[in-house]
Amino acid sequence: MPPRKAPFRATAPRVILLAIAAVVVTLLFVPGINSMSPKEEPARIAVHRGEGFRRIVEKLHDAGVIRFRWPLLAAGALVPPLHKIKPGRYTISGNHSVFGLLWYLHSRPQDEVRVMIPNGVEQRKIARIIAANLDIDSTAFIAASRDPRLLASLGIKGESTEGYLFPGTYNFAWASTPKEVITFLTRRFRAFYSDSLKQEAKQAGLDEHQLLTLASIVEAETPLDEEKPVIASVYLNRLKKNMRLQADPTVQYAIPGESRPLHYKDLAIDSPYNTYRHAGLPPGPICNPGAASIRAVLSPANTGYLYFVATGQGGHAFATTLAEHARNVQRYRAARKEQQKNPGGGTP
Repeated sequence: MPPRKAPFRATAPRVILLAIAAVVVTLLFVPGINSMSPKEEPARIAVHRGEGFRRIVEKLHDAGVIRFRWPLLAAGALVPPLHKIKPGRYTISGNHSVFGLLWYLHSRPQDEVRVMIPNGVEQRKIARIIAANLDIDSTAFIAASRDPRLLASLGIKGESTEGYLFPGTYNFAWASTPKEVITFLTRRFRAFYSDSLKQEAKQAGLDEHQLLTLASIVEAETPLDEEKPVIASVYLNRLKKNMRLQADPTVQYAIPGESRPLHYKDLAIDSPYNTYRHAGLPPGPICNPGAASIRAVLSPANTGYLYFVATGQGGHAFATTLAEHARNVQRYRAARKEQQKNPGGGTP
């Protein structure tokens, strides 16, 4: 009679395999096994575009979300789709299982950020606003705004998106790309620029680019909506008479760097944007105008004004003749002199 094999020897490999499987299942699926001790505050990590899976796991470890790295790396190897973690900011609270944590990171919608783009801001300043709120570098934003392929896809004739980034308050995904933000803002302008406005522009003899260019000058001249149709009338009257626009904001735009007070020598700067030297409109918009400035160009006030100057009190004084304009300039200088003597505005 042949000797019988010991039952333990026969079942030992199965027991070992079952034990290993139990450990793996516990590590991967049971909440809290690979988690650090619960914290009072949730952990927060940011996943930037282009970061690899190992780097994300490292961030989770550094933030105190996980105790060991290898269970997540093993789970990612077992289920490759879980490697695909969207860029974004993640707030992680409670004890997750390994698969639960990866699934949360894989499937969670991107968080949104509310961003306000003011009227009349140049695109380089918009780039800084976007960079301060979203995971976008301002240099990359400017590069995208000048990308010929993107400009062609958006139907923009100019050399950049200046003028087409429609001001407003919007929600953006924190991990948006420069192209996505630029496309969204341009489409907001397209949505505003209705067929009826297009017809008005056509009747005024302005194409889209010319309209935005003139509207951007109006925007840069005054923040007062009630003044904008009058400002627009001045520039349209000058264009009809073949007079140079002589708009200070266009000279300001031609000067590199941050805005500063203009000097007389600046008016001679050699730039196609210098409307003191060159007749007609500049090559393109000098900022991104809001709805009121665009409508002001399409529905200007009916005036004979050809000149205007600041009053020193927030508005402008308008004139039809050079002599009248000279008197307004004298009044402005007197007002400025008085302000300098009494900066507080009260009784000395």
